Amino acid sequence: MLFWFVATAVLSVHLVFRDLAFDHRLLIVGAIVPVLGGLVGDASAVLLSMATPVVVLAVLMAVTTGRKPIRRTLLGLPIGMFLHLVFTGSWTEGQRFWWPALGGSIADITSPVASRGLWNLPLELLGFLLLVALLRRARLDDVERRREFISRGVLDLSVR
Repeated sequence: MLFWFVATAVLSVHLVFRDLAFDHRLLIVGAIVPVLGGLVGDASAVLLSMATPVVVLAVLMAVTTGRKPIRRTLLGLPIGMFLHLVFTGSWTEGQRFWWPALGGSIADITSPVASRGLWNLPLELLGFLLLVALLRRARLDDVERRREFISRGVLDLSVR
């Protein structure tokens, strides 16, 4: 599942922040990193815990003290990771969400995406349709807008 997480993350950030200068590239990476971690085995279990985006955010804030432009750009990564937790439903199982705080073995942690089975198909289709609508609204068919997104991560989703 990729479209679901990318579309929901981009739409959420647009609705909450309404920031035309927000860099969406790292947001997208943060939203799909736990899915990609699933390809590596136990990595996805760690990435489905609240601890991972909190640690990433804390390290980012510590490393970028006094450097506002780079901090602003990099904040998309932990925001995307937090949004992945929301839209995967990871928060519905305390053992997974609060690992390692509640203890337990990492081997016992399962992905909510895997446990949903075929219910992932309608979510992925909805994500695809939502992403197509967002890309049209951002007018990424225009070469200049596409170039702007690739170089700076900017998506203008405002109503015209």
